[in-house]
Amino acid sequence: MNKVILMGRLTRDPEVRYTQGENQMAIARYTLAVDRRFARGGNNNDENTADFIPCVAFNKAGEFAERYFRKGTKIAVSGRIQTGSYTNKDGVKVYTTEVIVDDQEFAESKNSSSNSDGGYGNNNYGGGFGGGNSQPAAPMAAGDGFMNIPDGIDEELPFN
Repeated sequence: MNKVILMGRLTRDPEVRYTQGENQMAIARYTLAVDRRFARGGNNNDENTADFIPCVAFNKAGEFAERYFRKGTKIAVSGRIQTGSYTNKDGVKVYTTEVIVDDQEFAESKNSSSNSDGGYGNNNYGGGFGGGNSQPAAPMAAGDGFMNIPDGIDEELPFN
């Protein structure tokens, strides 16, 4: 069985490309910084260490990553590990390992992520769901536990 589940923060905005042809497909590449539970080398230093794991999301998942994920966003990913190799321009064989994303989702609310950079740089979410420079009013929790969605962003949500 080849199954991986990760939770971490994006080290930069996803890099998205589209295939050519009649049925274009989004391919999003991003790197997750995933904290380690123990320090390297077996010493008991309280250093923060992380692994930087390359991830690739295709089709709708790639489009979602392009639209909503930004540097510093904490996300949870499940998928499979894929290895490969190629020969670079110097004739050296290079081995690759990446996670092919099956499912991805936010691992914290936008409000909590904007209050902390998680140690991976300054968060720049670009404001709102669709980018731009204006930050919409923060959704307030209703008495039933659901969040109220601010007016005017209905069309931008991925689940109308």
